Amino acid sequence: MSSRFEDYSSFFLRLALGSSFLSAVGDRFGFWGSYGQPNVAWGDFSRFVAYTAKLNWFLPGATIPPLAWVTTVAETALGIALVLGIFTRVSAILSSLLLLLFAIVMTLTLGIKLPLNFSVFTAAAAAFQLAYCKAYFLSVDFLWQRARDIGPAQR
Repeated sequence: MSSRFEDYSSFFLRLALGSSFLSAVGDRFGFWGSYGQPNVAWGDFSRFVAYTAKLNWFLPGATIPPLAWVTTVAETALGIALVLGIFTRVSAILSSLLLLLFAIVMTLTLGIKLPLNFSVFTAAAAAFQLAYCKAYFLSVDFLWQRARDIGPAQR
């Protein structure tokens, strides 16, 4: 029973973390609607750049747009990798570090309440936990491992 529970919990963790990244990216490109609609944080990329500037007030202004793009590319790549289960352990470690960085910067800039309300610390901890799962059920990694275990002679 515990093995099956571990299989499904790692699958759920992957989907929850990956879809959260992809949802946030979708928001900054208006996929969830325009700014001002319910549950829309940014609604367009310019508002996300402004939010990035607010959180990273200590960085030179010229670094903010590239930082917003690097963050967006990282969240997109990690989101896809987690949902599909590609390089899951590495993706989980990188996700946990990115989320921990978000949590720290949000705490220093906005105070502790917002990162707690948005469960950023919880998501970082979940990503760390995902990195230490033994196997990744229903993932590309799982299929690759099975193909390696079977070997070309047995196919």
